[in-house]
Amino acid sequence: MTEEHFVPPKAPKDLCFNETDFIQNDFDTDAFLQEHRKNVSLEKMRDDLGVYLKILRSAMIELINKDYADFVNLSSNLIGLDKAIDNLEVPLGKLKEEVLQVQQTLDNTISEMTENLDKHKEIRDRKQNIHSLIRFHKSISKMCNILNSCDMTKINLKPDVLERAATEFNQLKFHTSRCKSELSTDQISKMGELDECLKKSLSSLLIAYVNRNETASLIRCLRIYVSLDKVADAEEVVRKKIVVPAVENIISEHTFQNDPLGLKGTYQKLEKVLDNILRELLELTLQPDRITVKGFNFLVNSYWPEVEQRIEDYLPIIFAPGNPELFHKRYTETLDFLLSFERKCCTPEVVNSLKSHPQYKRFLKKWNLPVYFQIRFQEIAGTAESVLSANVSAASIRKNENSLNPDDFTLHATNIVWDCLLRIWAKEVFLPQLLHRFWKLCLQLCSRYQEWIRNSLKQVWPVTTVNETGRNSEVDNSQRLEFLVGLYSDIEKLSTKMSNFIIMISDRILFLSPDVINLLNECTTETVKNLQNCQEPVTQEIIKELLAHSAIHLRQISDIPRLFRRTNREVPTKPCAYVKRALDFFTTFYADYKKTSPQNIRQWLVLALTALTEQYMSCVKDVLTSIQKMEESLRRLKKGLRDKSLGTSATENQGTSDDDKIRVQLYIDVLSYIEIIKDFDIKEEDVGNLKDLLEIVEAAVKNKLELK
Repeated sequence: MTEEHFVPPKAPKDLCFNETDFIQNDFDTDAFLQEHRKNVSLEKMRDDLGVYLKILRSAMIELINKDYADFVNLSSNLIGLDKAIDNLEVPLGKLKEEVLQVQQTLDNTISEMTENLDKHKEIRDRKQNIHSLIRFHKSISKMCNILNSCDMTKINLKPDVLERAATEFNQLKFHTSRCKSELSTDQISKMGELDECLKKSLSSLLIAYVNRNETASLIRCLRIYVSLDKVADAEEVVRKKIVVPAVENIISEHTFQNDPLGLKGTYQKLEKVLDNILRELLELTLQPDRITVKGFNFLVNSYWPEVEQRIEDYLPIIFAPGNPELFHKRYTETLDFLLSFERKCCTPEVVNSLKSHPQYKRFLKKWNLPVYFQIRFQEIAGTAESVLSANVSAASIRKNENSLNPDDFTLHATNIVWDCLLRIWAKEVFLPQLLHRFWKLCLQLCSRYQEWIRNSLKQVWPVTTVNETGRNSEVDNSQRLEFLVGLYSDIEKLSTKMSNFIIMISDRILFLSPDVINLLNECTTETVKNLQNCQEPVTQEIIKELLAHSAIHLRQISDIPRLFRRTNREVPTKPCAYVKRALDFFTTFYADYKKTSPQNIRQWLVLALTALTEQYMSCVKDVLTSIQKMEESLRRLKKGLRDKSLGTSATENQGTSDDDKIRVQLYIDVLSYIEIIKDFDIKEEDVGNLKDLLEIVEAAVKNKLELK
């Protein structure tokens, strides 16, 4: 029974411990005593342990009695086991000796057979070497005879002879690989001479066939190169013997400077080399519908490395970004050339090999696009910043809005920002490789314009005080209002243009995936939303500006009581001058802008008139309250003087009192105020508090004066 499965006998419940305490893996005597000493005394613990010890002994005796028969049988079965083991030891020893003898015999036989097989292999390899050596000497002699019979100085070359030489040379290489250890230095040198002679003959043949455009013979020559596994040699021959002479006069500083088309003319001449000199060679090796010889890539491995290297060596000036206009022109011409070059690659595999070519990557890195963008950034952002950083004034307005086209901007700042946005995407500025940078610049310009709007609203303009007669130079004071109206109009126009911005530049982003275009649309929508959020503070400033020129005239309402008290004036029939003066600026504003932006003008007038009417109503209430207090004071005074002559009272009660005249004047003024508002094509109910104002003065007149 293992310790893991041992179950101790159950302890009585009256003991101070549990039977499971003794079978824990971390059982500690001191900890056990310390824990239980808190509950019972040591004497009690000793007695409990004695009781449990008796229980354990009883359990052990029962276990022994239960398994006694098994113990007896086990001991009886072990009697005589040592003699049986001794009897088996001798036969097993003999068997071991016999097995070792057989193993030794097998090992010896295997070693002998392995040695014989190795000797046989060595003899066989030796025979093969001797056979290959004999074939090597025969191939050497045959190659010499073949090459000597082919006079490469003659015009009419014989590809048949070179095909035989190539076949024999392949045999020579095969036998050389099998007997290389047996060859002498002279023999290896002789083979190298034959190899060079064969390559020289093939290169002459290849050059002649390319120059003559002999298609059939050129195919045979290329196949000879393939059979010899010398494709790279053929590509090198074409580069040095055909491409170099063709492009060395094209790619030079002198030719570049004298070409009227500049870099574009150089690229056109380079394309003519492909179309004329290398046309047949490329069609035979690259055109899928005409391809007859596979494995060659003269376009990438022969033509492009030479052209790229010569451009770097002789035309490094084209990579200079100091002149952004010239740099952009040359870079776009280069991209057009590379695009045309890629189209001649015919298959995606060849295009991929071109783009992965080290010289192709190096050539693109030569064009310092980050520097070009930085120059454009300073040029475009600097133009916008020079306007946006200046304080706004009357000079910020281009001209009178009535003389502008509907799509034109009113403010110089907005016009400059929009011109900068268009310039970013202009054909002579934008580069697809810098799309992410130019797009960021667009967002920065829009953000800077929004910041300029907020700052322009906070800027304090020179103020000309308007006196109560309203005859000071309100033209000067209206310049800020003209600016604010133009600003609001520009924000609307710019938001509309920005909503269609992606459509406007669609021809610049055709290469983008739909997902990216959707992201740009979302970004544009967010920009338009931020622009439109700037309209609310502009509206508030327009309202403040309108009220600043109008509300000041309402102070004259408090002077109306002085016009009628103790003056014996007739009952008023005409409105006071302050009503017209208070709305003169509104009238001028409405006349100036109603044709350019009728909806916005109506909205601003309603908001401004609502605020003005609220102030008007407050002033009227103050006057009426003052009149009422005055009447109550007089009434109390009359009540205290009842002992005076009744005739005097009767005389005082005759006719219209001064206070009633004041009420009539207020009523006439309000009616005139409403009539002028109607001239703005605004309904009474659209102006807040206007109805309440009319009710107040009507109630005041109705209660005090019977109108006929």
